[in-house]
Amino acid sequence: MVCKLTPSAPRLILFAGHAGTGKSTLAKRALPLIIESTGEDFFFLDKDTVYGAFSAHVMGLTTQNPNDRDSPYYLQNLRDWEYQGLIDITRENLLLGVNVILVGPFSKEIQSGRMFNPEALGIPAQTKISIAWIDLEESEAKSRMEKRDDPRDQWKLAHWDEYAKRRIDPPQHSSIQRFDNLNFNQAKFEELINALIK
Repeated sequence: MVCKLTPSAPRLILFAGHAGTGKSTLAKRALPLIIESTGEDFFFLDKDTVYGAFSAHVMGLTTQNPNDRDSPYYLQNLRDWEYQGLIDITRENLLLGVNVILVGPFSKEIQSGRMFNPEALGIPAQTKISIAWIDLEESEAKSRMEKRDDPRDQWKLAHWDEYAKRRIDPPQHSSIQRFDNLNFNQAKFEELINALIK
């Protein structure tokens, strides 16, 4: 998309959270509201879209399990390179003055503080970073993952106790706006949008 925002102040809005919380669904629902409210265009970048087929192919070749997205092997050998690729694509757009809505868990990058720091990300220093952290209680997240029956959730569901240990809360930070997605509330969702673009 061609962005209406001047290159001097691009926006990065991240929809993050653990698996099954509804990040992608909410980000897609938010996109037209954000465009309408800001009068600006956005590049939409979802981790699953960018790396889904690629990672399935790599994991199929290496572990014979194309749906593995959470095993120790995946986390050690592929995970960080996927996320760095997303940040590289984001950086390229922001340097061109194009706003980005980025969707993915990004829990490691948020916990480390890297996602709050334009310099650490290598993006323009003046970038406005806002993060929507999507909350959903563990039992409901597991139930939704079982219902959606996505093969990429198989490892998580088969090793739930191990996976659940990684479902930790994000740190408190002014860039983070938390949204409880247990029972969707349109008014609270609009409050989230307003907070992300203020």
